[in-house]
Amino acid sequence: MSLFAWLRPHAPQLALSQRERLAALPAPTALGTCTLREQRWVVLDLETSGLNTNRDQVLSIGAVAIEDGALDFSQQFEQTLYRPEQKTNPSVLIHGLGPSALAAGCDPGHALLDLLEFIGTSPVLAFHAPFDERMLARALKQSLGYRLQIPFLDVAEMAPMLNPDTVLREAGLDDWVARFGLQVQARHHASADAQVTAELALILLSQARRQHIQSPAQLEQCLHNWRRRMAQRHGL
Repeated sequence: MSLFAWLRPHAPQLALSQRERLAALPAPTALGTCTLREQRWVVLDLETSGLNTNRDQVLSIGAVAIEDGALDFSQQFEQTLYRPEQKTNPSVLIHGLGPSALAAGCDPGHALLDLLEFIGTSPVLAFHAPFDERMLARALKQSLGYRLQIPFLDVAEMAPMLNPDTVLREAGLDDWVARFGLQVQARHHASADAQVTAELALILLSQARRQHIQSPAQLEQCLHNWRRRMAQRHGL
């Protein structure tokens, strides 16, 4: 066996039903020119064992859909993953995911397939989206041998881009929630965090429309230009 073959991670062994479900997934699509209101969005939150995207694991997933410009409570997703080997640490306990909850969780491959089917061709919104995207991509690769190609947009970037007069130092989700006076029933739980992120996203999408950002593709381009301006401003 060559060194490269030894270093290459083994492809997971999938059941026939899993392979059939993967094959039936719709092909990923780029962000389109429909209106922001017409676009179905999926707002995603992952609870993880830590912040190391190369080592830590996805423990639970929460997601909710925005459709026709409103939060659709009939379209919600929540799964705790089966992680019996996960050691208890502060990052795990803050999410309320003790050993019994993780031992009773869903098979990761099955849960991730359910999530992909829930997302469909919709773009994903998340707060600090690059982290969620990397963690989800790694989980999909490990459990299903699947390469993530779904477009992600970062709510943590949308908020300051659309509110340039609001000055919040290293603003987190709680800071923007407070800024807009949103009521939060719970935090640090995947489904609850997905819902509050969706409520914030609805405000931001409404602001985007008022600022003449009409489509998901235009929003993505505006975010790209904003990141470039921020990098130039900070000399990066």
